[in-house]
Amino acid sequence: MGKFFENLGAVLVAGLALAILIAVFPDSGYGNSVGASDLWLGVFQWLHVFFGITWIGLLYYFNFVQIPTMPTVPAELKPGVSKYIAPKALFYFRWGAAFTVLSGLILAYLYGEEKALLLNDPSNRLIGIGMWLALIMAFNVWFVIWPNQKRALGIVEADDASKAKSARTAMIFSRVNTLLSIPMLLAMTNQH
Repeated sequence: MGKFFENLGAVLVAGLALAILIAVFPDSGYGNSVGASDLWLGVFQWLHVFFGITWIGLLYYFNFVQIPTMPTVPAELKPGVSKYIAPKALFYFRWGAAFTVLSGLILAYLYGEEKALLLNDPSNRLIGIGMWLALIMAFNVWFVIWPNQKRALGIVEADDASKAKSARTAMIFSRVNTLLSIPMLLAMTNQH
Protein backbone atom coordinates (compact mmCIF):
# COMPACT_ATOMS: atom_id res chain seq x y z
CA MET A 1 0.00 0.00 0.00
CA GLY A 2 2.87 2.37 0.81
CA LYS A 3 4.34 1.89 -2.67
CA PHE A 4 1.04 2.97 -4.21
CA PHE A 5 0.84 6.20 -2.18
CA GLU A 6 4.50 6.97 -2.90
CA ASN A 7 3.59 7.21 -6.61
CA LEU A 8 1.79 10.52 -7.23
CA GLY A 9 0.86 9.54 -10.80
CA ALA A 10 -0.84 6.37 -9.59
CA VAL A 11 -2.71 8.28 -6.90
CA LEU A 12 -3.95 10.84 -9.44
CA VAL A 13 -5.08 8.14 -11.89
CA ALA A 14 -6.86 6.27 -9.09
CA GLY A 15 -8.55 9.50 -7.95
CA LEU A 16 -9.71 10.19 -11.50
CA ALA A 17 -10.99 6.62 -11.86
CA LEU A 18 -12.87 6.93 -8.56
CA ALA A 19 -14.42 10.24 -9.69
CA ILE A 20 -15.55 8.61 -12.95
CA LEU A 21 -17.03 5.65 -11.05
CA ILE A 22 -18.97 8.01 -8.81
CA ALA A 23 -20.22 9.95 -11.83
CA VAL A 24 -21.46 6.86 -13.70
CA PHE A 25 -22.72 4.92 -10.66
CA PRO A 26 -26.52 4.72 -10.71
CA ASP A 27 -28.17 6.89 -8.08
CA SER A 28 -24.91 8.63 -7.14
CA GLY A 29 -26.66 11.97 -7.60
CA TYR A 30 -24.28 13.11 -10.33
CA GLY A 31 -26.87 12.80 -13.10
CA ASN A 32 -29.38 14.65 -10.93
CA SER A 33 -27.09 17.62 -10.45
CA VAL A 34 -25.98 18.16 -14.04
CA GLY A 35 -28.43 16.07 -16.02
CA ALA A 36 -27.45 13.27 -18.38
CA SER A 37 -27.45 15.61 -21.38
CA ASP A 38 -25.14 18.05 -19.61
CA LEU A 39 -22.19 15.69 -19.12
CA TRP A 40 -19.75 18.19 -20.62
CA LEU A 41 -21.01 20.91 -18.32
CA GLY A 42 -20.29 18.68 -15.34
CA VAL A 43 -16.85 17.72 -16.66
CA PHE A 44 -15.81 21.34 -17.26
CA GLN A 45 -17.24 22.47 -13.94
CA TRP A 46 -15.18 19.77 -12.20
CA LEU A 47 -12.04 20.70 -14.19
CA HIS A 48 -12.57 24.38 -13.41
CA VAL A 49 -12.76 23.68 -9.68
CA PHE A 50 -9.76 21.29 -9.82
CA PHE A 51 -7.54 23.79 -11.62
CA GLY A 52 -8.85 26.66 -9.48
CA ILE A 53 -7.95 24.81 -6.29
CA THR A 54 -4.48 24.16 -7.70
CA TRP A 55 -4.00 27.83 -8.63
CA ILE A 56 -5.46 29.48 -5.54
CA GLY A 57 -4.04 26.81 -3.23
CA LEU A 58 -0.54 27.62 -4.47
CA LEU A 59 -1.25 31.36 -4.27
CA TYR A 60 -2.13 30.88 -0.61
CA TYR A 61 0.89 28.60 -0.05
CA PHE A 62 3.20 31.32 -1.39
CA ASN A 63 1.55 34.08 0.65
CA PHE A 64 0.74 32.26 3.90
CA VAL A 65 3.77 29.92 4.08
CA GLN A 66 6.70 30.54 1.74
CA ILE A 67 6.98 34.35 1.72
CA PRO A 68 6.60 34.80 5.51
CA THR A 69 8.91 31.85 6.28
CA MET A 70 11.82 32.61 3.91
CA PRO A 71 13.37 35.34 6.13
CA THR A 72 13.70 32.79 8.95
CA VAL A 73 15.27 30.06 6.79
CA PRO A 74 19.04 29.78 7.34
CA ALA A 75 21.03 31.08 4.35
CA GLU A 76 22.53 27.68 3.57
CA LEU A 77 19.02 26.15 3.26
CA LYS A 78 17.43 28.86 1.07
CA PRO A 79 18.72 27.35 -2.20
CA GLY A 80 16.63 24.27 -1.43
CA VAL A 81 13.53 26.43 -1.75
CA SER A 82 14.67 28.81 -4.48
CA LYS A 83 16.25 26.18 -6.74
CA TYR A 84 13.91 23.22 -6.23
CA ILE A 85 10.60 23.97 -4.51
CA ALA A 86 9.68 27.43 -5.83
CA PRO A 87 10.30 26.71 -9.56
CA LYS A 88 8.18 23.53 -9.40
CA ALA A 89 5.43 25.28 -7.42
CA LEU A 90 5.48 28.19 -9.90
CA PHE A 91 5.07 25.73 -12.79
CA TYR A 92 1.82 24.38 -11.32
CA PHE A 93 0.81 27.87 -10.19
CA ARG A 94 0.96 29.45 -13.64
CA TRP A 95 -0.54 26.47 -15.49
CA GLY A 96 -3.24 26.18 -12.83
CA ALA A 97 -4.09 29.81 -13.60
CA ALA A 98 -4.14 29.20 -17.36
CA PHE A 99 -6.34 26.10 -17.16
CA THR A 100 -8.65 27.69 -14.59
CA VAL A 101 -9.28 30.57 -17.00
CA LEU A 102 -9.63 28.29 -20.03
CA SER A 103 -12.07 25.93 -18.32
CA GLY A 104 -13.92 28.94 -16.88
CA LEU A 105 -14.36 30.50 -20.30
CA ILE A 106 -15.63 27.18 -21.66
CA LEU A 107 -18.05 26.96 -18.72
CA ALA A 108 -19.25 30.50 -19.33
CA TYR A 109 -20.02 29.50 -22.91
CA LEU A 110 -21.77 26.29 -21.85
CA TYR A 111 -23.85 28.21 -19.28
CA GLY A 112 -24.59 30.93 -21.84
CA GLU A 113 -22.85 33.47 -19.61
CA GLU A 114 -20.09 34.61 -21.95
CA LYS A 115 -21.73 38.04 -22.17
CA ALA A 116 -21.35 38.38 -18.38
CA LEU A 117 -17.92 39.87 -19.08
CA LEU A 118 -19.74 42.98 -20.33
CA LEU A 119 -21.21 43.46 -16.82
CA ASN A 120 -24.41 44.89 -18.31
CA ASP A 121 -26.82 42.14 -17.21
CA PRO A 122 -27.72 42.30 -13.50
CA SER A 123 -28.57 38.58 -13.43
CA ASN A 124 -25.01 37.70 -14.55
CA ARG A 125 -23.11 40.65 -13.12
CA LEU A 126 -21.71 38.74 -10.14
CA ILE A 127 -20.12 36.04 -12.30
CA GLY A 128 -18.87 38.75 -14.67
CA ILE A 129 -17.12 40.50 -11.79
CA GLY A 130 -15.57 37.17 -10.78
CA MET A 131 -14.44 36.57 -14.36
CA TRP A 132 -12.76 39.98 -14.59
CA LEU A 133 -11.01 39.51 -11.26
CA ALA A 134 -9.76 36.07 -12.37
CA LEU A 135 -8.57 37.48 -15.72
CA ILE A 136 -6.65 40.26 -13.94
CA MET A 137 -5.13 37.71 -11.59
CA ALA A 138 -4.12 35.38 -14.44
CA PHE A 139 -2.57 38.33 -16.28
CA ASN A 140 -0.57 39.13 -13.13
CA VAL A 141 0.60 35.51 -12.89
CA TRP A 142 1.85 35.25 -16.47
CA PHE A 143 3.02 38.80 -17.22
CA VAL A 144 4.19 40.17 -13.86
CA ILE A 145 4.79 37.45 -11.25
CA TRP A 146 6.36 34.79 -13.46
CA PRO A 147 8.79 37.08 -15.36
CA ASN A 148 9.89 38.64 -12.06
CA GLN A 149 10.22 35.28 -10.34
CA LYS A 150 12.44 34.02 -13.16
CA ARG A 151 14.86 36.86 -12.38
CA ALA A 152 14.52 36.59 -8.60
CA LEU A 153 15.18 32.84 -8.61
CA GLY A 154 18.05 33.04 -11.08
CA ILE A 155 16.23 31.12 -13.80
CA VAL A 156 17.27 33.96 -16.11
CA GLU A 157 20.38 36.08 -15.69
CA ALA A 158 20.05 39.14 -13.49
CA ASP A 159 22.33 41.10 -11.18
CA ASP A 160 21.68 41.14 -7.43
CA ALA A 161 19.86 44.50 -7.51
CA SER A 162 17.54 43.29 -10.29
CA LYS A 163 16.89 40.05 -8.41
CA ALA A 164 15.94 41.94 -5.25
CA LYS A 165 13.68 44.37 -7.16
CA SER A 166 12.06 41.49 -9.07
CA ALA A 167 11.46 39.51 -5.86
CA ARG A 168 9.70 42.51 -4.33
CA THR A 169 7.59 43.13 -7.46
CA ALA A 170 6.58 39.45 -7.62
CA MET A 171 5.65 39.51 -3.93
CA ILE A 172 3.57 42.68 -4.27
CA PHE A 173 1.63 41.33 -7.25
CA SER A 174 1.20 38.00 -5.48
CA ARG A 175 -0.35 39.97 -2.60
CA VAL A 176 -2.53 41.86 -5.10
CA ASN A 177 -3.76 38.48 -6.34
CA THR A 178 -4.39 37.33 -2.76
CA LEU A 179 -6.48 40.47 -2.20
CA LEU A 180 -8.40 39.95 -5.47
CA SER A 181 -8.91 36.23 -4.78
CA ILE A 182 -11.20 36.94 -1.83
CA PRO A 183 -13.91 38.84 -3.77
CA MET A 184 -13.28 36.62 -6.83
CA LEU A 185 -14.10 33.51 -4.80
CA LEU A 186 -17.19 35.21 -3.41
CA ALA A 187 -18.40 36.05 -6.93
CA MET A 188 -17.62 32.60 -8.32
CA THR A 189 -19.18 30.58 -5.52
CA ASN A 190 -22.37 32.61 -5.21
CA GLN A 191 -23.45 32.73 -8.85
CA HIS A 192 -24.61 29.11 -9.23
